[in-house]
Amino acid sequence: MSADVVPALPVPRVPVRGGGTFPVHRIYCIGRNFAEHAREMGAAAPASKADRGAPVFFLKPADAVVVDGVVPYPPGTSDLQHEVELVVALGHDAPPGALDADDAMALVFGVGVGLDLTRRDLQSAAKAKGLPWDTGKGFDHSAPVSALVPMADAGDIDTLDLALDVNGEARQHGALSDLIWNVADTLHELSKLYALRAGDLVFMGTPAGVAALRPGDRFRARLGAIATLEGAVVAGPATA
Repeated sequence: MSADVVPALPVPRVPVRGGGTFPVHRIYCIGRNFAEHAREMGAAAPASKADRGAPVFFLKPADAVVVDGVVPYPPGTSDLQHEVELVVALGHDAPPGALDADDAMALVFGVGVGLDLTRRDLQSAAKAKGLPWDTGKGFDHSAPVSALVPMADAGDIDTLDLALDVNGEARQHGALSDLIWNVADTLHELSKLYALRAGDLVFMGTPAGVAALRPGDRFRARLGAIATLEGAVVAGPATA
C-alpha cells in the first residue's frame, strides 16, 4: 500500500443535535430560489412552477463550513454579503440515475440553518463579463451552518420560516413555502447532474434582503423554532 505523500486533512464535520457529527462530502447550493431575491439580483422570477425553467446550481468546498460561528472577513472583497438559507443534510446515497422526486425525502438525514456568504463584488464582476463566479461563492469560511436537526425532530419543514438579524436588526425573512424549487424537486434536479452521497449538504436559496457584513458585525440566523446559528464577522488577515 502506498503511503500519502502529504498529510491528509481532516474531514469537515457539523455537529448534530442529540449527539454525533455529520461528515461533509460536498456542499451544493441552488441560486435564485426565492422570487423576491431573484428580482433584487436583477433576474426574472417565474410566475408559476411551470415557468421556472432549470435551476441554477453552484458548489462550495466542503471545508468552507464554519461550525463555531467565527467568520474571518475574506480577502479580495469589499462587499461580503449574507444569504440566510435552509441547509439540507443527506444521510443516504441516491440510487444511480435520476432520483424520483417522490423518493427524494427518504435521503434526507436532517436540516439546519446556514449562511451562503458571497463576495458580491467578485460575483458581479464575473457575471458582467459572462465568466464563472466561483470566486464569489466558493471561498474559505463561506458556509457557516448550525447544528443539524434530525428529520424525526424537525417536523414539517415546509411550514417553517427563515430569518436573519444582524446587530439586532432584522435583515432577511422568508417562508419555506415560497421556495421555487422545494427540497424534493431540488434533489431530483441535482441527481441529474451529480451522484448524491451521504454527507452532502444542500443550501436551498435565500429570501430577499441580502446586504453587506463588516468586521465586528454579529449575526443570528433562525430556521423556525428548531435551529439557530449565531456568530460574528472578525477581521481577516487581508481585509479589503
